[in-house]
Amino acid sequence: MSLFFDYTLNGIANGMIYATLALALVLVYRATKIINFAQGAAGMLTTFIAFSLLSRGLGYWWAFVLVLVIGFAIGAATERILIRPLHGRSELNPVIVTIGLLVVFEGLAGAIYGNASRGFPAAFSQAGLRVGNTTIAFSHFDVFILIAVLALMAGTLVLFRYTALGLRMRATAFAREIARLLGVRVGILLSLGWGLAGIAGSLAGLLVAPTRSFGPYYMDLILVYSFTAAVIGGLESPVGALVGGLIAGLSISYVGGYLGSGLEPLGALALLMVALMARPEGIFAHPPARRV
Repeated sequence: MSLFFDYTLNGIANGMIYATLALALVLVYRATKIINFAQGAAGMLTTFIAFSLLSRGLGYWWAFVLVLVIGFAIGAATERILIRPLHGRSELNPVIVTIGLLVVFEGLAGAIYGNASRGFPAAFSQAGLRVGNTTIAFSHFDVFILIAVLALMAGTLVLFRYTALGLRMRATAFAREIARLLGVRVGILLSLGWGLAGIAGSLAGLLVAPTRSFGPYYMDLILVYSFTAAVIGGLESPVGALVGGLIAGLSISYVGGYLGSGLEPLGALALLMVALMARPEGIFAHPPARRV
């Protein structure tokens, strides 16, 4: 029972990270109906930038905030320079561009920083918390992950549901041309959506890096798990990203704990297949209207 409890806590902590990157995928898909396969690599690149800033003596929280700003800039620039010119062409073109960008980001990180794995400092202690005389598999850093991701999710929810800007972004995602005719500055809102996704991706990279050795490819598997989470919850639902992240995190943690860590990717694949067969539109997606 103790192992099950530990695996559950580990699954919650990891699931919140998957939810963060899943939210980035959802934000991009809502805006442009594109799966951004470079999202994890962009988070990796900004984490290396944070590592460089910390190595040069910049304070942790200054580097943390600055890297989130850089992540926003990378996301917005990607939409404006690479994705927007492809609007109206084959739907496959932007997907190929994001895959190419994934290769570019990982190659750039390898060329600048090398391919060797290294450690990244955590904001808080990673030692297990003590509850009475028992040490549980949940650290101060895990608590920080929980708070940071919930704050991001809450901010996203407030933006989309309770602000005029969020209303315009939702209108743009739902019917871009109609929104443009109504005077909405669609281009700016699309860049904003990609920029917010860049923030979420950068946050995911910063939260993952202290938990494992990080290098140019350390976010690839996280992207797979996060994509699974986004599919489970629904590719257009920020709330679904959170729920899907927790489901993916717990499932992968149980597979790794009871069957071995080497089977975790296979467990994620099985979970993705079950989700696609049972509810391909996702848990929180609205079923399409039927004409009769």
